[in-house]
Amino acid sequence: MNFRSPLRSALFVGAALLATGATGVQAQSVLKVVPHSNLSILDPIWTTQYMARNHGYMIYDTLFGTDEKGQIKPQMVESWEVSPDNRLWTFKLRKGLEFHDGKPVTGEDVNASLKRWGQRDAMGQKLFSFISRMDSPTPDTFRIFLGEACGIMLDALGKPSSNVPFIMPKRVADTPADKQIEDYTGSGPYVFKRDEFKPGDKAVYTKNTKYVPRKEAASGSTGGKNVYVDRVEWNLALRDAQAQVNALSKGEVDIIEQPAFESYAALAKDPNVNIINGNNLGFQYMVRFNHLHPPFNNLKVRQAATVAMSNQDAFLKAQVGIKEYYKSCPSMFVCGSPYGSTKGSDLVGKGNMKKAQDLLKASGYDGTPVVIMKPTDLASIAKLPDVAAQLLRQAGFKVDLQSMDWNTLVSRRAKKDLPSAGGWNIFATAWVSPDIWNPLTNAAIGAAGEKSWFGWPTDAEVEKLRDSFAREIDLGKRKVLAEAIQARAFEVGTHVPVGEQINPAALRKGVTGLVIGPGNFYWNIKK
Repeated sequence: MNFRSPLRSALFVGAALLATGATGVQAQSVLKVVPHSNLSILDPIWTTQYMARNHGYMIYDTLFGTDEKGQIKPQMVESWEVSPDNRLWTFKLRKGLEFHDGKPVTGEDVNASLKRWGQRDAMGQKLFSFISRMDSPTPDTFRIFLGEACGIMLDALGKPSSNVPFIMPKRVADTPADKQIEDYTGSGPYVFKRDEFKPGDKAVYTKNTKYVPRKEAASGSTGGKNVYVDRVEWNLALRDAQAQVNALSKGEVDIIEQPAFESYAALAKDPNVNIINGNNLGFQYMVRFNHLHPPFNNLKVRQAATVAMSNQDAFLKAQVGIKEYYKSCPSMFVCGSPYGSTKGSDLVGKGNMKKAQDLLKASGYDGTPVVIMKPTDLASIAKLPDVAAQLLRQAGFKVDLQSMDWNTLVSRRAKKDLPSAGGWNIFATAWVSPDIWNPLTNAAIGAAGEKSWFGWPTDAEVEKLRDSFAREIDLGKRKVLAEAIQARAFEVGTHVPVGEQINPAALRKGVTGLVIGPGNFYWNIKK
């Protein structure tokens, strides 16, 4: 994404540091990180929450990954073959793959993990609609049989963000998809210290000394996951923005994953700090409706709310504030991406409150309160609900803004209860761009009812078009289908995109090797 930073000198210094650092040196050190939020949910398949995803990358590995240029590359897979009719895929696992309990990773582990992931992830669900069966003819191979050829196999297996198809032991992956796992045995570069885990305080990971990294250079979620520190400690208690800045300046922590936007000016002046944008693709903000309950089970009410919240500048100025760090974008698939488009986005623009008020009056809205969930401890999105509440009130909605911590919000958004009984109507969130830049990765686009992402929209036309997109191989035809899907999603009001932004990390000088990619990766880092 073509963002330009006012702190360019600091960013340039940080970029230079990424290319430096000696190799082959085993450091005896602890990397201390302030993550962007608290960690309490430890199942990265059960939730799309990024803290759970980041936890997943610490302890699990993936079959494929996505490099910093968006290319799919093998990770746990050594080689693969595809039948002439594209309906049989045979994969061979690379040597040296071993779970933390000493047991080898097998094709049966892979198949069980993919089956569970395919029940939760939007793209996984679509892939499994083509899969007739899977098997493992030998311990180091697995096969996927398709009833009908499709063009999304590697894109799905290598998707870099939520939900990531992490590979778990079969005994863990056999956990029902709607129940959270309780065993955190992985095969990734770090081992989770469950005995030291304290939600709201700290999470600890130690180097997996038996992990065999790939030979390629680290890039995104691909390449060699070399670990140069003995421990990584996530400080989950340090939530105050100024306290985070002070701790980094004093050397009490090494990395602030996502500083509060108002902290960047002070961080840029600190000679001991580098500001590095490790995610060049950026994020998109969105507001999500609950389609199950009043008032947003009414299409006309959703359309009125969409127009009311179409003033992206209002959200971006309040939440980000640094002009060079944000931009408006009417596309549901990220502006500047292969499927970025303005198709169908007539309702989304600079804002038209009079139109929103007229639409609401014509919708039959009866004054039902709109319950908006507001996270108190996630600085990167904490102001979005306030803006949504203000705009909806101006349009004529009655709003009930309820504050809670982010993990409570993540748990509550999975509930289908009435808003008056502990449910919800609206929440705001941010997606890293690869999660939403096509109709299959974008969970908010899916409209398969109760199988859909939280909010549960239902629309047969959207799903029919997504099926066609999954089958299509021709890029030009895919673009046409993506435009049609976006137009229909705007029409039925799946959600409201409210702008795009970047949120660079802050690192102590001397901390090098931050991996560029759509996630928070803690291999390759030296201190």
